[in-house]
Amino acid sequence: MTGKFMLSRRDLLKTSAAGAAFGLASAAFPIRAARAAAATVGFIYVGPKDDYGYNQAHAEGAASLKGVEGISIVEEENVPETVDVQKTMESMINLDGASLIFPTSFGYFDPHMLAMCAKFPDVQFRHCGGMWNKDKHPMNAGSYFGYIGMGQYLNGVVAGHTTKSKKLGFVAAKPIPQVLLNVNSFLLGARSVDPAITCQVIFTGEWSLAVKEAEATNALIDQGADVVTCHVDSPKVVVETAAGRGAFICGYHANQSPLAPEKYLTGAEWNWAKVYKMFVDDLIAGKPLPNFTRGGLADGFVKMSPLGPAVGEAARKQFDATLAEMMKGGFSVIKGPLKSNKGAVVATEGQAFVETAIELESMDYLVEGVVGSTA
Repeated sequence: MTGKFMLSRRDLLKTSAAGAAFGLASAAFPIRAARAAAATVGFIYVGPKDDYGYNQAHAEGAASLKGVEGISIVEEENVPETVDVQKTMESMINLDGASLIFPTSFGYFDPHMLAMCAKFPDVQFRHCGGMWNKDKHPMNAGSYFGYIGMGQYLNGVVAGHTTKSKKLGFVAAKPIPQVLLNVNSFLLGARSVDPAITCQVIFTGEWSLAVKEAEATNALIDQGADVVTCHVDSPKVVVETAAGRGAFICGYHANQSPLAPEKYLTGAEWNWAKVYKMFVDDLIAGKPLPNFTRGGLADGFVKMSPLGPAVGEAARKQFDATLAEMMKGGFSVIKGPLKSNKGAVVATEGQAFVETAIELESMDYLVEGVVGSTA
C-alpha cells in the first residue's frame, strides 16, 4: 500500500464531503478483501521504511507477519507527529477494518493515539515506548519496548578493542533517559576493555536532521574519535560520513553493514518481528493483548548485527563471553563504584542496576568519562 494512496484516503476524512466520497472510495478500492482477513493490523511510521534505522526496524517486523494466515497488514510511512497520524489511524480503521494498530513513533502517543483510543474503544492500539500508564490511560492502549542498552554495551566492548585513539564518538538526538542510557552503556562497555577510554557525545536536538548529524560526526572525528555510534532515527548519515572519514562504526536500530561493510563492527538492533508475532498470536487466539510489554536480548526483543571483518579475535572472544552472560539474565550495565561526569555518585561499591529497573528508565546523568552535557 503506497503512501500516496493512503494520503488521498486521509484527505477523504477531512470534510463532511468526504463522507459522501467514502462510498465511492469503497467501491473503487479492495477494502472488502482486507476485511475478509481474520484480522487487519496497521503500522504507521514517521519516516521512510528503508531508512536503515528506526522505521526500517519496525517495517521489517511488520513484514515478518505478511505470511501469517488470516492476517492482513496495512502500512503508511512518512506520517508526521501531528493530526495527520490521527487521520491515518482513522483511515485504517474505517477503510481497512483494522482492529490492532501500531503507531510506532514516540510523538504519536499523546494526544494522537489517545484521541483515537477514545473514539474507537473496540480497537486495540499499542505504542512503541514507555508512555502507557495503567492509572491514567485507557485499556485499549498499551506500550511495548526493548532493553537495548545491553546492545550498546556490546557495541562498546568491540569499540574498546578497536580504538587506537582511546576516544569514541556518539551522535545523539535528545538527552532523554533511553538515549543517556545508550551513551553510558557504550562507554562502560568500552571501559571494560580499557578504563582510560573516553566518549564524546554531541546532541543534535532532533531525531532526524541529516545536516546536523553529518556535522556532529565530522566534529567528533576532528577531535580524535576513531569509532562512532549514534542514537538518531536513521544512522545512515552517521555511518556513511564516519566511514568516509576512515572511522569505524557501531550501528543502532537496524543492520547498517551494507552501508560500510569494511568499517562496520557490529550493531544493536531491534527484533520487532518477535514482538509483533507475540501480539498477533494473541489476537488470532482471541486472548487479551498485554498492555505493558518489555524484553531484552535474552527475550529476543533485541539482537546484535554480525561482527564485521575488522573485529579482532580478542574482541570476538570478549563479545561472545559478555553476550553469553547477558543471555542468562540479570546482567548489570550500571554498577558501582560509579560517578557521573559531574562527580555525583550514581552507584556505590557493590550496588548494581539491571536495565529493567525503574532507576534506568528515569536516568538523567552521563557517567564519568563521557565528554558532553545533558543540558
